[in-house]
Amino acid sequence: MTIYREKLWPAPWLFISTALVIPASLLVFLPINVLVGIGSAIVLYLGCLAALLASATKIEVTASELIAGKARLPISIIGSVDGFRGAEATLERGQRLDARSFLLIRGWVDPVVRVELVDPNDPVPYWLVSTRNPEAVSKAIDQARTISTT
Repeated sequence: MTIYREKLWPAPWLFISTALVIPASLLVFLPINVLVGIGSAIVLYLGCLAALLASATKIEVTASELIAGKARLPISIIGSVDGFRGAEATLERGQRLDARSFLLIRGWVDPVVRVELVDPNDPVPYWLVSTRNPEAVSKAIDQARTISTT
């Protein structure tokens, strides 16, 4: 049973900014041949779009686990869950970051959620996951805990 699901699609400004590959490739290839220049511009821009769309990942909370991309974490080993926005999120991704932590961060998504692990055998202290709605992820994990204990 899925409690929460979110797809971290790239922000619209990324699609616009990657369009700069078009004039750049035209500058390089137009002197060689007009068709090569236009063709390479189209191919390079479509490649950039494909890479952006392929980088979109899923965050999901089910009754039994937290799924972040391809990684899965059982609800039973989750400790505290804290959401951060703005400057606090920047600190979590930077100065406060533990090198042993599991990261699923997307640069176009500012808020993050930190999910502490209580498994003494796991060397990873916490997961840091980008999400557009950290409060909803935290609430969904609490709801999953309630479901798993009953």
